[in-house]
Amino acid sequence: WLQMTNMISYQGLVRTFPNTRIEGAQMAYRMILNETSYFGPGSIRCIVDEVKKRGFKKALVVTDKDLIRFNVATKVFAILDEAGLPYSIFDEVVPNPTIEVVQQGVETFKQSGADYLIAIGGGSPQDTCKAIGIIINNPEFADVRSLEGGAETKNAAVPMIAIPTTAGTAAEVTINYVITDVQNRRKFVCYDPHDIPVVAIIDAEMMSSMPASLKAATGVDALTHAIEGYITKGAWELTDMLHLKAIEVIGRSLRASVQGEAQGAEGMALGQYIAGMGFSNVGLGLVHGMAHPLGAFYGTPHGVANAVLLPHIMAYNAEYTGEKYRDIAVALGNKQASTLPIAEARQAAIEAVAQLNRDVNIPARLRDVGMKEEDIDALAAAALADVCTGGNPRDTNLEEIKALYRTIF
Repeated sequence: WLQMTNMISYQGLVRTFPNTRIEGAQMAYRMILNETSYFGPGSIRCIVDEVKKRGFKKALVVTDKDLIRFNVATKVFAILDEAGLPYSIFDEVVPNPTIEVVQQGVETFKQSGADYLIAIGGGSPQDTCKAIGIIINNPEFADVRSLEGGAETKNAAVPMIAIPTTAGTAAEVTINYVITDVQNRRKFVCYDPHDIPVVAIIDAEMMSSMPASLKAATGVDALTHAIEGYITKGAWELTDMLHLKAIEVIGRSLRASVQGEAQGAEGMALGQYIAGMGFSNVGLGLVHGMAHPLGAFYGTPHGVANAVLLPHIMAYNAEYTGEKYRDIAVALGNKQASTLPIAEARQAAIEAVAQLNRDVNIPARLRDVGMKEEDIDALAAAALADVCTGGNPRDTNLEEIKALYRTIF
């Protein structure tokens, strides 16, 4: 089978994005998921059995200092200590993880004597851990930049156990990770089947310490994954099923999660994972393409950037989505949308997302999250070059992206 990537040409440029399609005698679709996942309160304790049955000897735990200080990562340390499982700690992860942090983590792994990785945290520790694991077993990519896009790594990453502490990125079930190139003020997306964690533990109790603002931002990030995955050019029937269910679960759970309700937290932990199962295999779109430069330029939290952009980019894409916005509106609770004229159904979907943003106190404008108007030209160029942009259902160009940034500013 010859693995392929969809290609989209516009404005004299070619953009690629991850896709499941395999060209052979017939068109086929690829799905990649991690080997084992555990769900539910207290499931974090399953880590002991997994480590023992896999014969792992010592872990390098990849996390950040705040998760240790606020006694989140220490919950895992206590379980490892109780079971007599040795580990070292790398806690230098920063938001929007950088090339330099990844390289520091690689050196720490080499010195630790570890043979597997444990990632504790949101997208930043998970992405850092994936990059470390890939580079250890594929040292020719030690510069990190060469991992951008679909790097042709030959070896599976160091085995990784992923323990998310936010309900948003779904990094524990995806083949994607994002690294920041500080020198060039850009974020780049890597997608590699070799990086997927072997075990994921989705325990909402590990997410309970998130402040309401972080629950909101990561939650709308998960909704963005589900909506963009549903309408991306690579979407197909199986991933549509996953994304629609994720939209439904997130739509009914996010407000309650932000308010601190346990049932809402459980729903968000599940919903974001389901979204990850889908988008990891078909790609995303312009929301992510425009959000990544905001993180690279200003350190804007990824979930916040996505949340601000989402309803506006949905409006921009509306006429290129067939009947799918009707499905989104219904999944978000507007049952009347099933019989509305398509233009009204599309508007209902956009308004449902905008209302959810308002209900969880997402900022309305990009100026509110640190964007500078004088950077629009550079931001737009970076967004056009972003690997996610190619999956957008509506082909775009530099001037249209500039106009979107101005409007949302």
